[in-house]
Amino acid sequence: MEMDEKYNVLGKALEPCSTDPLTGFFRDGHCNTCAEDAGSHTVCAVMTAEFLAYSKYVGNDLSSPRPEFGFAGLKPGDSWCLCAGRFLQAHDEGCAPRVHLAATHRRALEIVPLEVLEAHSA
Repeated sequence: MEMDEKYNVLGKALEPCSTDPLTGFFRDGHCNTCAEDAGSHTVCAVMTAEFLAYSKYVGNDLSSPRPEFGFAGLKPGDSWCLCAGRFLQAHDEGCAPRVHLAATHRRALEIVPLEVLEAHSA
């Protein structure tokens, strides 16, 4: 798997999203992506109780621990590389989390308009 260039939505070097919990498609703490990342895990989002409940409701439980995958479960305040499509869906439903623009990969712009990301900037 060849990683895409590491640029954020602001056109600068991609900043880290989170190492605790360790996030990213490559589990490197960054919202890096590649052709094999079908979900486009490119939006560095700050979890909220509202968003975690929404995500669970639509079928992606991010808050429950999954020890078999080394996943402790997310809690409000955690940063996480979110699928761009899920972020846009949450935005459309009025419960999108805040976003760290400097840690959001520019490939997110293929799915989410910059104005939408900026409106949720942390």
